Amino acid sequence: MNRLYDQNERPKASSRASPVLGGRGIAALRRSRTWNLNKPLLLMFAPVVLFFLLFRYVPMLGIVIAFKEYNFGDGIWGSPWVGLDNYRYLFGNPQMIGIIRNTFMLSALNVFVGFPFPIVLALLLNEVRRLWFKKWVQTLVYLPYFLNWVIVGGLVVMVFAQETGFVNYILKLLTGKPYPFLYEKHSWLTIFVGTTIWKGAGWTAIIYLAALTTIDPHLYEASAIDGAGKGRQIWHITLPGIRSTIALMFILNIGHVMDVGFDQVYTLQNSMVSDISEVISTWNYKYGLGTGEFSYGTALGLLESLVGLILVLTANAAAKKFDQGLW
Repeated sequence: MNRLYDQNERPKASSRASPVLGGRGIAALRRSRTWNLNKPLLLMFAPVVLFFLLFRYVPMLGIVIAFKEYNFGDGIWGSPWVGLDNYRYLFGNPQMIGIIRNTFMLSALNVFVGFPFPIVLALLLNEVRRLWFKKWVQTLVYLPYFLNWVIVGGLVVMVFAQETGFVNYILKLLTGKPYPFLYEKHSWLTIFVGTTIWKGAGWTAIIYLAALTTIDPHLYEASAIDGAGKGRQIWHITLPGIRSTIALMFILNIGHVMDVGFDQVYTLQNSMVSDISEVISTWNYKYGLGTGEFSYGTALGLLESLVGLILVLTANAAAKKFDQGLW
């Protein structure tokens, strides 16, 4: 008589290895089955691995140029070895200290001033109850992320140009004279940080919005019963709920403190503010590539990367003290 087994009543397989295959045979069979199941995923992942190998890791061999007097005739491996002479030249150049200072200052402003804005934006959007309005606002704040910095630079000039800018047009109507926003250091720094926030806040806010969905809504209900207002709910529930995401984003941003980028600075800078706008990336473009001094450009880029690595390790070590480390 056939017996129907319930899922919980099925006979358990013997824990002992099959006398035919043996323990090693079963383990090999399981490995083979796992390999066959994961073949499609591995094939899909292969182009990603190939991309990083060809365009990320193989070019690292060119770092040796930082310690050589590179020239096209001898090539990378044939160029004479000069050790740390390139760094002695760079740090002996009085202009270089200002360039490194500008790079650190602009990057630090972007990281520390701009970092809270996406969090605030995500918290505000999370409190919106009308779905259509929330979607429209999300779309509007997310769109600038897709604009190239050349386009953003053109928009900034259209808005803040001294003679033809929209803002100065209003100022001339009100005060009778324009203001050189793009040629004064303080106003240039404000525009620089403002464009960074405007362009990137929407994208980062989406990451925080995704993290907010993992918070148990019953916590808000329980706190509302206890009489907690929106402010206390945000402080005691929302922010602790996304604390790990905030720590992760902060550590990643710290890694870019010495990497202010090229496009944004180059499209916004001019000779009147070169004292604060000349950074490592623009110097490398003008002198490292423009004059063919590839060894100096590589040496400075390597220094920039090493400083970024040290900052990431330091930030992660600090985050680990609060159990929020990246690794």
